[in-house]
Amino acid sequence: MNVNDKGLGLIQKYEGFRARAYRDAVGVWTIGFGHTSMAGSPQVKPGMTVSRERAAQILETDIQRFSEGVAAALTAEVNDNQFSALVSFAYNVGLGNFRKSGVLAAVNAGDHRVVPRRLALWNKAGGRVLPGLVARRAAEAALYAETPETKLPDVLKPIVEEAKGKALARSKTAWSAGLAATAAAIQSFWLAHQQVVMVMLGVLIIAAAAVIIYERYKKSKWEGV
Repeated sequence: MNVNDKGLGLIQKYEGFRARAYRDAVGVWTIGFGHTSMAGSPQVKPGMTVSRERAAQILETDIQRFSEGVAAALTAEVNDNQFSALVSFAYNVGLGNFRKSGVLAAVNAGDHRVVPRRLALWNKAGGRVLPGLVARRAAEAALYAETPETKLPDVLKPIVEEAKGKALARSKTAWSAGLAATAAAIQSFWLAHQQVVMVMLGVLIIAAAAVIIYERYKKSKWEGV
């Protein structure tokens, strides 16, 4: 299987492009679209630079390598979105961590409903929760579960996007992690428990309608209508 356009876009978005080599959150030298020496050639060294075009070529090679690693670890069938989300996750945490993760265990067990929650646990780097990782895990969870039957309802999309936006805009504060975590929690809970949520929303709507009808009834009796 190959990573689809949604998966490629997700990786590019959350890795970002850097023309000059830099140390990531845990001190690993990185360049281009998240390329490190652990992914293979070229070896990343201090002072190294790369063009966007060359970085795109390196990313293509890296994704192919990670795709093969993810495919080899899977024993269950997955669709294109699920595979692409898993490659994005593995690209970020490494194939070694992917192979021993609860995410892979859930996928291979066919327990797809818990995959979003398992993904959300991988939100730390250097022992700290990072808003960028929280947002990325939420995006991977959404892609993993994206089918016509499991997309987030329109009523929840603004809540998730607003929480993500606030978290990224204030990434240096503790509030950011909380806001991003809220977004991920809303998204993951919906994807895993959408039927329960729809029932709860239905009950709330009925209750609200009953209250409105009762208040109007009281008003009409009071005014003698």
